[in-house]
Amino acid sequence: MNLQQVYSRTRKAIDDYHMIAPHDKIAVGISGGKDSLTLLYALHGLQRFYPVPFELCAVTIDLGFANLDLGKIKELCASLAVDYHVISTDIAKIVFDDRRETNPCSLCAKMRKGALNDAMKAAGCNKVAYAHHRDDVVDTMMMSLLYEGRFHTFRPVTYLDRTGITVIRPLIYMQEADIIGFVHKYNVPVVKSPCPADGNTKREYVRKLLQKINQETPGVRERMFTAIQGGGLEGWKH
Repeated sequence: MNLQQVYSRTRKAIDDYHMIAPHDKIAVGISGGKDSLTLLYALHGLQRFYPVPFELCAVTIDLGFANLDLGKIKELCASLAVDYHVISTDIAKIVFDDRRETNPCSLCAKMRKGALNDAMKAAGCNKVAYAHHRDDVVDTMMMSLLYEGRFHTFRPVTYLDRTGITVIRPLIYMQEADIIGFVHKYNVPVVKSPCPADGNTKREYVRKLLQKINQETPGVRERMFTAIQGGGLEGWKH
């Protein structure tokens, strides 16, 4: 996938769900992975020609793993002239050493979001862009069905009334395969996650299950995404 295609699909999601208003200041949550870096490229490119003016910055919540190297991401943000903020935390120590969580992802995500919200407020941002793509939308719906017994997934746009922050997800029309292709084509400097739980989660199990189903019955993921859009879920009608 080339850069223009990334712009096109990102812009369609933004337009369909009215994600950006004039003079928004948007923080891109940068994990260092392929998805968040693709989102950074997409929003930076759109910023130059999108009819609605908006500001952009990038934020990484450093969980405290010793082997996280953000040097290439700092270089990338500098080359794009995007302000980059790295927030140091002790989340890894709290989750893995102090609490020794059997389900570390839940507590880690909660603490990471809290730190990100604080960093955004300090930077004067009113919106945060998460890099969830179409496969994430479907995976989350499947997890909700299997583990909660309900038809549910996250929304394209979510207003967090406790913090006054709006979450947007501009990559919801992109498949993971599209992102992988883009990252390889443009040599995007992806940083491997140092988290010991990476790849060993319920989400990863559901993702592999859906991959198997989709191989056996091609088009399943696309039909599931269509069902989400037309299923009456709050926030998905456009």
